[in-house]
Amino acid sequence: MVNNLFQDARPRALSVSELNHQARHLLESSFMQVWVEGELSGFSRPSSGHWYFSLKDQKCQVRCAMFRGQNQRIRPLPKEGDQVRIRGKVTLYENRGDFQIIVEHMEPAGLGALQQAFEELKRKLQAEGLFEAGRKKPIPSMPTHIGVITSPTGAAIHDILTVLERRCPAIPITLYPTTVQGKPATAEIVCAIEAAQAHGLADVLIVGRGGGSLEDLWCFNEEAVARAIGACTIPTVSAVGHETDVTIADFVADLRAPTPSAAAEKVSPDQNEMLRQVNDRDHRLANSARRVLQRLNTKLEHLRARLRDPRRELLDKAQRLDELEVRLGKAIAQSLDRSQVRSAHLAQRLAMQSPGTQLTNSREVLDRSALQLEKAIQQALARFNDKLGHTASTLNLVSPLATLGRGYAIVRDQRNNIVRNATDVTTGDQISAHLANGSLTAEIKSVNPNSTWPKNPTD
Repeated sequence: MVNNLFQDARPRALSVSELNHQARHLLESSFMQVWVEGELSGFSRPSSGHWYFSLKDQKCQVRCAMFRGQNQRIRPLPKEGDQVRIRGKVTLYENRGDFQIIVEHMEPAGLGALQQAFEELKRKLQAEGLFEAGRKKPIPSMPTHIGVITSPTGAAIHDILTVLERRCPAIPITLYPTTVQGKPATAEIVCAIEAAQAHGLADVLIVGRGGGSLEDLWCFNEEAVARAIGACTIPTVSAVGHETDVTIADFVADLRAPTPSAAAEKVSPDQNEMLRQVNDRDHRLANSARRVLQRLNTKLEHLRARLRDPRRELLDKAQRLDELEVRLGKAIAQSLDRSQVRSAHLAQRLAMQSPGTQLTNSREVLDRSALQLEKAIQQALARFNDKLGHTASTLNLVSPLATLGRGYAIVRDQRNNIVRNATDVTTGDQISAHLANGSLTAEIKSVNPNSTWPKNPTD
């Protein structure tokens, strides 16, 4: 019983498969992709086409495997003792528990100088603006002629022709053959671009080749090729190598395609899609035409319902004419009656407006006016006499002469000013007094400015 308890307390042991599986998962999640440089050792190529080898330096080595789908692009074939650079994924071969690298790319280790030249040229052309998006020309959506600059014997032209045949075989294609590898390739590619421009047929160019090593693709990293593509007046698509390959030509071209097949896809319309669009538009056009015909038919039926028989229209017009004729006769008779009444009225007015009648009436009016005028004159004279008498009485009451007649006098000093106060003169002054009849001259003997008017004027 005790032994069973101790046995249950021990941790569960992993199987070898589980351990290797977990180790593989750990390695693959920790190392996404690595570049490793070293010497090839134990290189073998079995009939399957896969490559198996070790990569070693002075102290260590690591097992590597490169499968046929990846190694077919490697030229020239590597050999024992070569110094190479590889790119791949770190993993574990679970069956044997071997730590290894699954290689996706291999190149000679001496390519570091080429990579440096690539970066220098890239910086130079970028500074000049050759990579700017604003200078790139649009690729025509419906090209009328496609030019291809590549090797006539390579896989690239076969892939391009296959895609174009499938998508739109009606578009004519012109091949401008050139070598795409080695020193002569640079000048040949430049000449092919110039020939395509001089030819003047193509409205889009595909420049490229299939995959290969950096050395194989190097002609597309040459400055002359880059400047020829940049100066090309025809919209140009760069299709060099595979998706992971990048060249200077890709940056300068108006469009980059990851592969030659993809370039053919990008420059050609899909005939099946075009046919679908044509069928769709044909269907929509037929439906539109059907709806228009239905509307026109409905309108025609409506107009047909509104259209009347011409004979019926003539009968209606004849009846209307009879009605208007009767109304015209009545209107003429009524107009004659009104004219006769008006003529009689005008004759009566004319008789009243004759000179004899007007003279008699004027004489009567004149006689009445003369009597009224005489009566008005008499009444006006009587009113004027009454008003004159009243005015004379009023004037007499306020006249200075009447005041003087009551015993008053108007006193003036030597300067002929009226004396109103005792202070206006002094003793010895000469004064004159104007009476109702005549005037007096006197000398002032004394002045009493504070004397008052006697209560009895007779005093």
